[in-house]
Amino acid sequence: MATYDGMRALVTGGGSGIGAATARLLREGGAQVACLDLDPSGAPEGCRQVVGDVSDPGVSLAVERAVSDLGGLDVLVNNAGVGAAGTVEDSDDDEFRRLHEVNVLGTVRVTRAALPALRDSSSAVVVNTCSVAAQVGLPQRAAYSASKGAVLSLTLAMAADHLADGVRVCAVAPGTADTPWVQRLLDAADDPAAERSALEARQPIGRLVSPEEVAETICFLASPRSGSATGTVVTVDGGLSYLRLPR
Repeated sequence: MATYDGMRALVTGGGSGIGAATARLLREGGAQVACLDLDPSGAPEGCRQVVGDVSDPGVSLAVERAVSDLGGLDVLVNNAGVGAAGTVEDSDDDEFRRLHEVNVLGTVRVTRAALPALRDSSSAVVVNTCSVAAQVGLPQRAAYSASKGAVLSLTLAMAADHLADGVRVCAVAPGTADTPWVQRLLDAADDPAAERSALEARQPIGRLVSPEEVAETICFLASPRSGSATGTVVTVDGGLSYLRLPR
């Protein structure tokens, strides 16, 4: 694993799932890490806990406090996100707005607040958590797919905009990962066990992606050793996007 000695990282959604796994790897690699979350109590040991809501424009103050505590910023991981099940008929306007506020505008707000500090770094990078739902048509994920499609496009635009600032911008696109919010979606299903089996069968490897596998990819992109990676989107989906195996 790459070494992050002396680096300063902010991970949103760092209180659980992919965010917590990413924060843990960065911390183990020597970075100072702040985890921003609605409830950051689940952040890995040794990480600063920052309470913040990315759907609130006031999150910029939380970002500024975290950057001040860290003494600067080199790595920003925009991981905070929410999901929802449903078609365009099932999902009302408020559902689309809710996902856009968190998944898209949350990324915008946090990045905007972090950019002044990132410009001062010699190894600045932003890694956004996207999803294969941005590129593959998945059933019952209309609002979620729309929001993650926006994150994908936003990643590419940000990479172009901030190249001259010395800030790399990349994204990771997980398949269905075994995270707390996926479990909440399963719990809401009529038959959670059957729904989980269907999600596992959908991925060619026959299981859900682990948070740690996604975190490893985020940390790879965040490493100074990946200095030529910008506008890069890495898929970690158990083969869902591109493999079509015989049944």
